[in-house]
Amino acid sequence: MPAILRLFEDTLSADGALEAPLPAMPRMVFVVHGGATVAGRALGDDEAWFGEGALSFAPGTAGVTCWRFELAPASAADGSARGRGVASREKLAIRLDRLPGGDLLMRGDSVAFPPGGCAYLHTHQGPGIRCLIEGGIRIDTHGRSTSYGPGGAWFESGPEPVFAQAAGRATRFIRVMVLPRALIGKSSIAYVNDDDKARPKSQQYKVYVDAPIAPETA
Repeated sequence: MPAILRLFEDTLSADGALEAPLPAMPRMVFVVHGGATVAGRALGDDEAWFGEGALSFAPGTAGVTCWRFELAPASAADGSARGRGVASREKLAIRLDRLPGGDLLMRGDSVAFPPGGCAYLHTHQGPGIRCLIEGGIRIDTHGRSTSYGPGGAWFESGPEPVFAQAAGRATRFIRVMVLPRALIGKSSIAYVNDDDKARPKSQQYKVYVDAPIAPETA
């Protein structure tokens, strides 16, 4: 069933408030900076929440900026958050005409590189959106090279091979992928070249969410 994988940046002032809860769908909310209470849970910098029900959240005393990753039905309306003291913009939205077969999971994590680190040519077992939170990175795929700075977002289909080259400073991006459920707790990466499989890898991972998605929501 077609779906849309999308990313919003929501900023709420300290006295901001949503005018209504956001509709139910699988989503991860990542706090870029500030604090928020998300579905009753207090979150701070570099923390994340996952859920599939209707979502309501409120800013902390200093306000909040968060990235909201969602797997929405193809028929979904504009997903911008609205309300007093709320600024919301869609950073990226990709229509997924085909998802991995069988039961699915949503994985949200971060990938960090030391200065000059790289991810050798590789694929994944499902699609995902990435958003750079610090440093700089060059992504080579589909015969093109594109560089991103903090706040830059991009999509990787999964089967299309990708090479990633970090800048000469510490680099990290936040990622949400839709994967086969059999990969819960397991890596989704596969290296294209045999020589690269045994090489030391420079990237480090931090997992925020690794959760099954109900069949009716995917």
